[in-house]
Amino acid sequence: MSINGNDLIEMGFRPGKWFKKALEHANKHQLSGEHLKVYLEGIQPKEIFPHKEPKPYAVNINADNEIEEANVNKVCESMDELMKVPTITKGAIMPDACPTGPSGHIPVGGIAVAENAIHPAMHSADICCSVMMTSLGYIDPKLVLDAAHSITHFGPGGRDDFSDIPQDLADRIKENEFLNSERSIMLSRKHLGTQGDGNHFLYVGQSEQTGETIIVTHHGSRGFGANLYRQGMKVAESFRKEISPKTMKTNAWIPYDTEKGKLYWEALQIIRAWTKLNHEILHDATARIIKKHPTQRFWNEHNFVFKNGKDFYHGKGATPLDDSFVPDSTNGLRLIPLNMSEPVLIVKGETTDQNLGFAPHGAGRNVSRSHHKRTNSDRTIEEIFAQETSGLDVRFFSKQIDITELPSAYKNAQAVQAQMQTYGLGEVIDKVLPYGCIMAGDWNKDAPWKKRKRRKKE
Repeated sequence: MSINGNDLIEMGFRPGKWFKKALEHANKHQLSGEHLKVYLEGIQPKEIFPHKEPKPYAVNINADNEIEEANVNKVCESMDELMKVPTITKGAIMPDACPTGPSGHIPVGGIAVAENAIHPAMHSADICCSVMMTSLGYIDPKLVLDAAHSITHFGPGGRDDFSDIPQDLADRIKENEFLNSERSIMLSRKHLGTQGDGNHFLYVGQSEQTGETIIVTHHGSRGFGANLYRQGMKVAESFRKEISPKTMKTNAWIPYDTEKGKLYWEALQIIRAWTKLNHEILHDATARIIKKHPTQRFWNEHNFVFKNGKDFYHGKGATPLDDSFVPDSTNGLRLIPLNMSEPVLIVKGETTDQNLGFAPHGAGRNVSRSHHKRTNSDRTIEEIFAQETSGLDVRFFSKQIDITELPSAYKNAQAVQAQMQTYGLGEVIDKVLPYGCIMAGDWNKDAPWKKRKRRKKE
């Protein structure tokens, strides 16, 4: 007599994908009674439970006022839950920390170290969000910003003029099962040379030490990376249901020592290579227009997963200081932008127990975008813009000002730098002093679907 899944459930076993294999084996060998029970106990996935108490994490942030204190309390509340995830061994929060998502979700400015596990939600959909700088020698920064403005692309959608991917990278994409779909390959081509929206930017300034003009870009892997993220979350969820159903969905993980884990890790490295190319395309195109050869270039990501043996360091808005985390680093230097009116910091630092090999990725926020808009509702957008960008050449690609990206939307830059010094989060080697920048702007105001709606109404 054959047995079925209901029989296993009645015996007290939790249903899952393993039932199929177990039933085939049990029925083939006519297992029953104690023999069946012993077999099932040996083959069932071992459930992994969250830690009863949170693992310790380093706090590298101070609160100087009530708003900041509320922010830090929310961050720590979320970290306390995050540090109960069964794979997690340690963590840290940076001075730019701010909560995002439900309690237990990794905050911006958070680092979570997991053993043998990649957590897609901990690198977020904006995989490999990163910054790159190129020094262009002694040239008027306005000429550089004008040239960059003529070739960059912010907002939704893609483009065709920068769609040529080097053959070796194209081959890697096609060989990885996470990336070789028609949609993924299309996004890898169409989104080259694009920067997205939100806090992504193209910044031009001058070295405080040398006076050379420098371009800095900030963006991630666009739709190409977001597509991988969605697939990663699905795979992680299938593992969570099997091995750790009491872990919250947002903290599901892919075990690295599985075939899927190794394929996903390789997919992340491909996304990293693509994102670096995306930066380089924009920098090189700008340099060609102004007929300048780069004198220095380096980059670093701050939304990624970094591997050290069996440990996977998930940095959500955290800049890696440790050279082992940045395999193509040649000088140990990293970039930390603050806001459009402040310098981009060029830093170098050592790994400590306090920083876990990381620094902040910027100034961060104390309040949400909507809260910032409400607190500035007594002034017009134009008034706010004029006051906060005085002396700077600030442009919005959509021609619509986004006040949630102006300096007042971010934490105090000087306070963040002071905390970096207090907690040993990198030494400032140089600063890129601001001339101006380009951002996406509030493109939703004139989004295509809104234009169509207005025309229909008219």
